[in-house]
Amino acid sequence: MRKALFIATSIALATTAGCATTSVTNADGTPTVTSTASAGIFGKDSPLSLKYPQFDKIKDSDFAPAFDQGMAEELADVDRIVRNTAAPTFENTIVPMELGGSKLSRATTVFYGLKGTDTNAERDRLDMEYAPKFAAHSDKIMLNPDLFKRIETIYNGRNNAGLNAEQIRLVERYHENFVRAGAKLAPSQQARIKEINGELAKLGSQFSQNVLKEVNASAVLVDSADELKGLTDAQIQAAAKAATQRGQTGKYLITLLNTTGQPPLTNLENRALRERIYKASVARGSRGNEFDNTAIVSTVTKLRAERAAMLGYKTYADFALQTQTAKTPQAVNAMLGKMVGPAVANAKKEGAELQKMIDREQKAKGQKSFKLEPWDWAYYTEKVRQAKYNFDESQLKPYLEMKNVLENGVFFAAEKEFGITFKERTDLPKYHPDTWIYDVIDHDGKPLAIFIFDPYARPSKRGGAWANAYVRQSGLTGNKPVSANHLNITKPESGPTLLTWDEVTTTFHEFGHALHTIFSNVTYPTFAGTAVPRDFVEFPSQVNEMWADWPSILANYAKHHETGAPMPQALLDKVLASSKFNQGFATTEYLGAAMLDQSWHQKTAAELPDASLVVPFENAALKANRTDYYAVPPRYKTPYFSHIMGGYAAGYYAYIWSEVLDAGTVKWFKDNGGLTRANGQRFRDELLSRGGSVDATQLYRNFTGKDPDIQPLLERRGLTGK
Repeated sequence: MRKALFIATSIALATTAGCATTSVTNADGTPTVTSTASAGIFGKDSPLSLKYPQFDKIKDSDFAPAFDQGMAEELADVDRIVRNTAAPTFENTIVPMELGGSKLSRATTVFYGLKGTDTNAERDRLDMEYAPKFAAHSDKIMLNPDLFKRIETIYNGRNNAGLNAEQIRLVERYHENFVRAGAKLAPSQQARIKEINGELAKLGSQFSQNVLKEVNASAVLVDSADELKGLTDAQIQAAAKAATQRGQTGKYLITLLNTTGQPPLTNLENRALRERIYKASVARGSRGNEFDNTAIVSTVTKLRAERAAMLGYKTYADFALQTQTAKTPQAVNAMLGKMVGPAVANAKKEGAELQKMIDREQKAKGQKSFKLEPWDWAYYTEKVRQAKYNFDESQLKPYLEMKNVLENGVFFAAEKEFGITFKERTDLPKYHPDTWIYDVIDHDGKPLAIFIFDPYARPSKRGGAWANAYVRQSGLTGNKPVSANHLNITKPESGPTLLTWDEVTTTFHEFGHALHTIFSNVTYPTFAGTAVPRDFVEFPSQVNEMWADWPSILANYAKHHETGAPMPQALLDKVLASSKFNQGFATTEYLGAAMLDQSWHQKTAAELPDASLVVPFENAALKANRTDYYAVPPRYKTPYFSHIMGGYAAGYYAYIWSEVLDAGTVKWFKDNGGLTRANGQRFRDELLSRGGSVDATQLYRNFTGKDPDIQPLLERRGLTGK
């Protein structure tokens, strides 16, 4: 039943495992686990290892009946709790809340997992149909006055009920969630809250579908391979295949990612084509076509602000940040404000260096120079990198074959740090052929988890990289995790998949999320794995990036895919020497997006723009935030900023906030002997295994022995002026 607490606001991130249906009719008022009577693939736990989903048996037609029956069963679970005549206790109210709604939880977990990684027309239709239904269903639970009365009674007596620390925290979490949902509002206000939640759910689904469809619709068609000079043969072949698949045989299609910057801009020599690609990228979602998102952005942000005001908060940011480690918009603004000046100053220095490179190159050609533009940045950055460090990304890629990076890099680091091992499974069903499945075995030889690796981009997959869980750990249910990582690496037409350095670090990063899920060791599902504040959840994954260039790890995986020869030390030295290179750009584009997110959510409803003024509002916000350096646009512009239309609303700052914790933790590892089993065990025991069962900042203190400090991050990013 924990699912209902979050389904209305986090539908796209639904990752909660199912568990048994419960009753509360025992004589002592405690729950009795009963089997579900409903038929269908989601009627009971999967019989496969660790309740791994039966992807080969699940059909799209299974979802609607499971959703309908699941909601009905969950409301019946609530009714049993409410009708219990025994005095409210943790055991007869909170425990069945944790265990209830099993069918709905199983069905939505699989559905939204598949919706993100391999959608289709039917899944899109179901999403649009059920998003408002799920919101209404959640409201029936969260705004149930009799249920809240029981929870409030337990909350008021929590410190005298003989509960342990995790149980007290769980009671407080339930009470907080119900209050934040509107449980204390007058009936008329609750009615309006329900309307808002339904509308937000519908608009959120429409926004995400528009983003994916607009990415596909904005792909750039190229007539001749001559225009693609600078791309590799594999990239050109992939572009030809993409064009053929869309009925444009003999032409080439440059597909887009959901970021502002696009990978081909790094190598394409044709400046006019670079400009076309860049402009196609930044125009997405605001072109006035059927996928235009400006009206959705305007409506969503106003509705969020209205709901926050009804709940007693000045703005939506005040509401959202109250449950994060940052706590207040002022704290977020202060932290981002410390970075924006040095970051933009560094970016402008980098831009000046790029302009000099352009001037020299054009003079050598006997041609008139031109002003650096956003579509030139990546291309000339690579030229400057080559001039400064005598290497380019293409020199690295032969040593970075994807599966070798995963198994002999990512997995190897986890083996050394935690003592766990991995064994590929070929007997479990896949939801897509381009996935790999592994058993994760603990240091004592016992099964710990199952891990799914899904690396490749495809038109049916949402952009970016993310982790999710198909089953979450819980001592209450006995569940062990089934975790998945999703990337968007371009699949070559033939031959090995060779990664960029960014793709390598992303692979390590996402596995950090998986480790957070895999090592979860909590009693109650609400606290499992990555169920932590948004501005803490990226922290363990960022820490895991440190092993990508750790000498003993790199030596184990950075080997030439044809000869097996190790990456030359000289080349590695160049990689490490350039680690702060282009950090002005990287930090500025991120801060532009993070501060833009705050600009949208630190306004009242009356201060927010109508659809026609969304783009001008964005431009004014970038200027006010001092991130409007013309050559470095924000990593995401508002109409395709999926993070802030989903779970990261007023929370995109979380990446940099988490990186403060990450930088401090990396320093701790280096100061305490680096990659050792003892350090890994401490990290697992004190932090990764605890999920949300302990205050996040306290977990950091428990591990490092210190409060967070921004200085290590500033030094890492070269923002100290040294």
